[in-house]
Amino acid sequence: MNITFEHCDFENPVHLTALAGLLNHYMADPMGDAPPLNKLKQLRLVDGLATHPSAFVLFVLYKGEIAGLTTCFINFSTFNIKPYLYIHDLVVYAGFRNKGLGKALMEKLIELSAERGYCKITLEVREDNKIAQGLYRSLGFEDCNPAMFFWTKKL
Repeated sequence: MNITFEHCDFENPVHLTALAGLLNHYMADPMGDAPPLNKLKQLRLVDGLATHPSAFVLFVLYKGEIAGLTTCFINFSTFNIKPYLYIHDLVVYAGFRNKGLGKALMEKLIELSAERGYCKITLEVREDNKIAQGLYRSLGFEDCNPAMFFWTKKL
């Protein structure tokens, strides 16, 4: 099989290099639209994710090479009285796109969520990211009903 998965080991230098590289790749992409992380911020990111009680990073490997990742957080639904998965980042290196890796990552997260008894999976997607929207729709994701807004207040 060409596609496999590994959970990020925050003590593994290969994983840490891949984590920083993929997130910087995402930030440089028009859909990320942010400056890359410098070394100090990379260290803070790793420490923050490694010590966050509900965070995990899942890598997708193509022919044994780390090609993408998703950063996730486990939240809790007060209405359903169950945990749910929030997908914060999903990125695949440009050179590995169009090989089904993003879809494979999403399918793996759906499988993990079902195994763990989560009540739902949530994510946010940019209005102009039609490719990602198509992927998510193909896997059964849809707009909330009623529609929800993603609001933010920068501090």
